[in-house]
Amino acid sequence: MNRILVLCLALAVGGGMVVPARSEENVSKVGTTAAPFLEIPVGARAMAMGNAFVGTADDITSLYWNPAGLARLLSAEAIFNHAYWIADMRFDYAAIGIPLSDFGSLGLSFTQLSMDDQPVRTVDRPEGTGEQFGAGSYAIGLHYARTLSDWFAIGFTAKYIDEHIWHMKSQAFAVDVGTLFTTNFLNGLRIGASITNFGTEMQLAGSDTRTFHPVDPTVYGSNQRIPENIEMDSWDLPMNFQIGIAADVIKSDDHLLTLAIDALHPSDNHESINVGAEYGFRRILFLRGGYQSLFLIDGEGGLSFGAGVLAPLFGETMKARFDYAYSSYGRLNAVHVFAVGLIF
Repeated sequence: MNRILVLCLALAVGGGMVVPARSEENVSKVGTTAAPFLEIPVGARAMAMGNAFVGTADDITSLYWNPAGLARLLSAEAIFNHAYWIADMRFDYAAIGIPLSDFGSLGLSFTQLSMDDQPVRTVDRPEGTGEQFGAGSYAIGLHYARTLSDWFAIGFTAKYIDEHIWHMKSQAFAVDVGTLFTTNFLNGLRIGASITNFGTEMQLAGSDTRTFHPVDPTVYGSNQRIPENIEMDSWDLPMNFQIGIAADVIKSDDHLLTLAIDALHPSDNHESINVGAEYGFRRILFLRGGYQSLFLIDGEGGLSFGAGVLAPLFGETMKARFDYAYSSYGRLNAVHVFAVGLIF
């Protein structure tokens, strides 16, 4: 982990961008990690930009993309993000960040993936037993970031993760680390890097693994109900290393055009690249577009686009943000994301 952290800091400070080599013969590790909901992107703005947001990271959603971006908040900010996710699931994200002057900035986030209860079916009763079971996941994150100089910021996240299905449950703890480097050229080109979901393994446990077996089925009269618990395997969290570059190629009072590109190296998939752009008119109306999972083997990523409005409330003391994103996931259809934010 120390070597990975040093590499992350070196890339952010040095401005290099590396995409690890990939071979077509490499075997993907998709489906080999726990808590995959941690990889669901957050924020309609970032998703509309093709998930290329590690270098931009200048609003409250940076708590997910790059915790170092929390240090760039000039005032307190909150967001609520809702999406009707794939396979009739619901994804919700809420967060708040508060700058505390020289102390740095603090943030709190809550992530949840949920679904409707489903009927319990068995081999003997395929139409249902009359019981219902539920399943879901959530994570609670505590975030801290600080600007170490005019051009460099670093941030950290500590989070508790929970997954459950019927009477089974698993927990884990994880940390994220992010850096953000602002250069002196091209209107302050930014270079960001983050390592997310470095933590403990997850292992389901609960009463659903309790079963009974006979001492000796060949001996009549022996105890037929000796209790036993089936031990489940442990699984790693989906750790990801991501580095991104963002530049304001046009910057004036009326027009702002930002281009961004991110390179991803996840522990449970091949490497890929996300690209995105955002155009802002007078810092009020925003149009966005992007493409995710470029060069990913057997990837389901695709085109994304969206729009947003930043409107003043009660003069200039408070502002409201409304964002929408359409994100294509290939054969898995598309996802519509809505986010409401408050700057105060």
